[in-house]
Amino acid sequence: MRKCFAFIFAALLLAGCNTIEGIGKDVKKGGEAIEKAAEKAKN
Repeated sequence: MRKCFAFIFAALLLAGCNTIEGIGKDVKKGGEAIEKAAEKAKN
């Protein structure tokens, strides 16, 4: 799971966000993706 999180985080950082607001939105989307993956793993 840590590898998955690290990969998503790195991908978001490398996506080219130029503003703090953009980075915040990307991190939020990454968190949502992790939550969805966790829900799938639960079920």
